[in-house]
Amino acid sequence: MQRQLPISATIKQHLKEHSSIYLFVFVLFLMGVIFGAIIVNSMNLSQKEDLYYYLNRFFGQVAEGKVASSADMFQQSFFHNLKYLGLMWILGISIIGLPVILVMLFIKGMVVGFTVGFLVNQLGLKGFLLSFVTVLPQNILLIPAFIIMCSVAISFTLKMIKQLFMKKTNSMEAPFSLFMRYVSVFLFISILAVVASSFEAYASPF
Repeated sequence: MQRQLPISATIKQHLKEHSSIYLFVFVLFLMGVIFGAIIVNSMNLSQKEDLYYYLNRFFGQVAEGKVASSADMFQQSFFHNLKYLGLMWILGISIIGLPVILVMLFIKGMVVGFTVGFLVNQLGLKGFLLSFVTVLPQNILLIPAFIIMCSVAISFTLKMIKQLFMKKTNSMEAPFSLFMRYVSVFLFISILAVVASSFEAYASPF
């Protein structure tokens, strides 16, 4: 009977075995961020003015206290993130959803890059500081959560393909054990989403 490794050792082994996938996913996310920033610079003056007008209206509503309650913001943020991460998780099971997972991560990076890029472009140093206190706190947890989810989904898909189309060997992990580990990763990612949404709902508005 194979001895169970401690959690820390299991994580280290997982990162070592899938380092190339994590690197690829991180670079893809970074490309999305850069692309999002490029989109800001490619916008014409009219588009920037329209967007800045809506941004100013939002700031006005915040100043007057005309925003949703923290509890509502938490619920909206959490379910939005959970749906996005959950879709990635389901696409990992479907096997054919691998390209969609990569597109979703790229879009997530693009949104972050566009948000920060637009604030800095329009507000300069104030925009950078605003990004630092409103965009960064939750994304410190959300970005790793999306990168981990994407990497694990890719790894799971590749292992399932190997199980289906290659000759089975003793070194191959049982499908049920593989699936349960995949479920446990999603549960861990969900906890990260809860903490990140708490930051977004209770800390960022303040």
